[in-house]
Amino acid sequence: MKLTLAYGGGGEETNKLIHELFYKYFSNPILESAEDAAVVEMNGKTAFTTDSFTVSPLFFNGGNIGKLAIAGTCNDLAMMGAKPEFLTCGFMIEEGLEYDELEKIVKTMANELKKVGAKIVAGDTKVVPAGSVDKIFINTSGIGTVIKPGISVHNLKKGDKIIVSRDIGRHGTVVMAHRYEVETEIESDCKVLWDEVKSLIDAGIDIKAMRDATRGGLSAVLNEWADASGVGIEIKEDKVPISDEVIGLCEIFGFEPMDLANEGTFIVAVEAKDAEKAEGILKQFNEKASIIGEVTDDKKVVLTSPWGSKRYIELPKGELLPRIC
Repeated sequence: MKLTLAYGGGGEETNKLIHELFYKYFSNPILESAEDAAVVEMNGKTAFTTDSFTVSPLFFNGGNIGKLAIAGTCNDLAMMGAKPEFLTCGFMIEEGLEYDELEKIVKTMANELKKVGAKIVAGDTKVVPAGSVDKIFINTSGIGTVIKPGISVHNLKKGDKIIVSRDIGRHGTVVMAHRYEVETEIESDCKVLWDEVKSLIDAGIDIKAMRDATRGGLSAVLNEWADASGVGIEIKEDKVPISDEVIGLCEIFGFEPMDLANEGTFIVAVEAKDAEKAEGILKQFNEKASIIGEVTDDKKVVLTSPWGSKRYIELPKGELLPRIC
């Protein structure tokens, strides 16, 4: 069955979509109260974020646009030391989208929400004429209770260590492979990261800054941190984990792995005394977690090769790979 404009008209079809699909998978008393706004209770400091998702293709190795929407918003909260609690969700659907495809997307979203214990408490659905959007766009906003206050991109000091939670570049590589119709078994890293973050917090790690390395990848995160804190960062090339599959596809298509998007990989800066402990905790979730460098005072982001040569890592420029999230 294909969705028609009637499903966004606010009448019987819209009501059916809400009750038979969205309530089925997102069921909770706040959402089902069907008020104009959700009323929720929060304790202490609250983090709030929003994001929109337009990935093409909708379905890829390791996920789909729905998994991205939940993981992306929950991870933005987690990077501020906040436990994701409540989300809103807006769907912009092109008429003609198959109902079964929408259900797969919604079901995946529900599964990701269960992993972190969060709820969708408000939402909106629009169905627009063919050609107005590309199948489906999703907007999610989220709020969470800050468990670990004080995490900020402005905190970095000379000597702090930089850790990556796993190998980089997977999501961008998977999307690129789909676009060019290249067969590959590599999967996106797309996932909710709260368990990893909570483990660092529970262990008493002095977290300076955290950021999920989405658009712009590792290169963007390091340059943004250096600029925000007025510091430099030196990374050791042989410590940056990159899978052979990612390296191979990047060589074929001319991309730099450190510039490619990730959707389940984060960078964390900690005091030197906590670095090995933090690395060990993250290795429990992914063995590729690695201390990749440290903060310096030269105001540049530098990559050092195993032979001692150095080059600057700059912010990615131009149109790298659009619509990856």
